[in-house]
Amino acid sequence: MMNIGCNTSTTSNTPAEDSGKVRLITLAPGHFHAALVQKNMYPAIDSVVHVYAPEGNELQAHLKLIDQYNHRTDNPTHWVEKLYTGSDYLDKMLADKAGNVVVLAGNNEQKTDYIKRSVEAGLNVLGDKPMAINSGDFNVLQEAFSAAAKNNVLLYDIMTERSEITNTLQKEFAHIPSVFGELQKGTANDPAVRMESIHYFYKYVSGNVLTRPDWFFDPKQQGDAITDVGTHLLDLIQWECFPDSIIDYTKDIDITNARIWPTALTLSQFAAITKEDKFPDFLKPYITNDTVLQSHANGEINYTIKGIHARVTPRWEYKAAAGGDSHYSLLKGTKVSLEIKQGAAENYKPVLYIWPGNNAKNFADTLNAAVQQLNEKYPGITVQPINKGFKVVIPEKYDVGHEAHFAQVMERYLQYLKDKKLPGWEVPGMLAKYYTATKALDIATGKK
Repeated sequence: MMNIGCNTSTTSNTPAEDSGKVRLITLAPGHFHAALVQKNMYPAIDSVVHVYAPEGNELQAHLKLIDQYNHRTDNPTHWVEKLYTGSDYLDKMLADKAGNVVVLAGNNEQKTDYIKRSVEAGLNVLGDKPMAINSGDFNVLQEAFSAAAKNNVLLYDIMTERSEITNTLQKEFAHIPSVFGELQKGTANDPAVRMESIHYFYKYVSGNVLTRPDWFFDPKQQGDAITDVGTHLLDLIQWECFPDSIIDYTKDIDITNARIWPTALTLSQFAAITKEDKFPDFLKPYITNDTVLQSHANGEINYTIKGIHARVTPRWEYKAAAGGDSHYSLLKGTKVSLEIKQGAAENYKPVLYIWPGNNAKNFADTLNAAVQQLNEKYPGITVQPINKGFKVVIPEKYDVGHEAHFAQVMERYLQYLKDKKLPGWEVPGMLAKYYTATKALDIATGKK
């Protein structure tokens, strides 16, 4: 057992167990998202965090980020990390029950089992996406949700994209009938809903170049794109188009087709990302010409949800020529289309456009009335006329950045813990998106 205080500040003499606060347990942190939920302090969360993990670079990278947050000049945190690094870290965590919320963000090969064992032990779980990367995992996840309900604990995943302001406003406009009308049904070739994203392997996190573990490129450990990042896109479709609605994956989801394809990475690019000078043996099935990794980085799902044709396309590339990760979203209504773009024309920042098409006559007055109403919730939002449509102008105060969205997810989860329940649509929604992603992978790989 190792006890390491990442901050020397004294803590309350009241034992955490008696403080009434949420007490975090971080289990096997192998992804930087595990640290991002601690980028801020929360009054409801005890400052002592128990970490159970194997020794290694991933643990050290996690602790380095926590230490960085503790020692920053502006609004430093004061987390105290207490470590256990024995090989039996999972069993030890379950035996100790040193906290009441397990944070899981790391290697996805064992994550679903970790989730199930945690909730079976009576622990709440806040899990990074994806919580399942194949159909076998999905079956285990179903069992985990049943166990969570039986033990009155909350299992929830980290969906940061709901907190991005253009996604939020796209959802808002989509449910103003005077502006949007109704969501079109679309067709398989021309879906009414499209969500696309491009992520980059080489990126910066909290101001530093991110070092990714080598297993990140193994689909058996990280998952394919459609079961990893694809879950964000599937979640946004459900959340924006069918808010507060129960989605029954056995009745409401029908997958038309799905496909996957690789992004080629050279050994030098792999080394720049992982700091490893050779490919590990477990990646050899995906290596061509001894030096090129065919990473499982791209995918597409065409499906219907409650009769609406939708398409999601998650992609990964090596490094952005400009800007960073990007998002595209299109919702087609009977009156307007709502489109989010994030290209060079938008200075690589997401921008929401409203395209009235042939319904432009007298539309400006209708739109302005809707915007005035939205200002009650989002003060300062305006619209600017442009060629053939309108651009939604959003004050900078709403552009908090991706890393800040983890704190917003945590705040939502803390409220659910306080209420001792999730909204009724959340668990069916999580099951629906993980079913869609994992079933689509089966179809794409010929395992129907």
